[in-house]
Amino acid sequence: MSTTIPTTPGLSPLESKARIHAHVAFFAFLVALPIGMCIARYLRTFTKHWFWPHAIVNFFFTAPLVFAAFALGHQATDLSGMPHYTDPHQKAGLALLVMYILQVSLGAFIHWVKLPAFRRFPGGRPPQNYLHALLGIAIVGLASWQTHYGLWTEWALVTGNLHPVNWRCRHFWLGIVIAMWGLYGLGLGLLPRQLKQETAARRQTKGAHDAETDASVDGVGLI
Repeated sequence: MSTTIPTTPGLSPLESKARIHAHVAFFAFLVALPIGMCIARYLRTFTKHWFWPHAIVNFFFTAPLVFAAFALGHQATDLSGMPHYTDPHQKAGLALLVMYILQVSLGAFIHWVKLPAFRRFPGGRPPQNYLHALLGIAIVGLASWQTHYGLWTEWALVTGNLHPVNWRCRHFWLGIVIAMWGLYGLGLGLLPRQLKQETAARRQTKGAHDAETDASVDGVGLI
């Protein structure tokens, strides 16, 4: 007498699409984007040539992942038969896409369009610089919640949870989040050093400018 052992069927097209979406979105927002943020946070304290490594990672590496993740999520929603942008995960995904586009656009604007600095801000920077930094932190913060919700709530809701998310995924998520926020937090400890360097550089620039002005005035007097 033979015994038939029940087997769990393989992943459905919806589950396969959702899994790829989860992988791409995770690495876009919790690996690539934080790496770009940490590049700026650490390198700017030691070199003036920090912008292009920061921009290359956050645009050329991260942007394809962000847009691919959004497209895959849209396709997975189509396969599920659910309406678009009606639950927290879908709404947060759209918000992350919009925030990312704003963040990259603002970074390019700050780099290429130099506006007068307002001295009432620490470091003498205009407010858009601080908005850029805060928006980046907000994106990664929302992405930390979004990826957790997607793994432990959205997956079960949309797929029926025939293949539950492996518990190792929770540990991996937690490890990456702790490492990412820990590295960025350590980088914030370099802020006093950075501000001191920038203050010294502004004084040096101002001194050189004043010297040139004095030389011009003396020259006019001699004429």
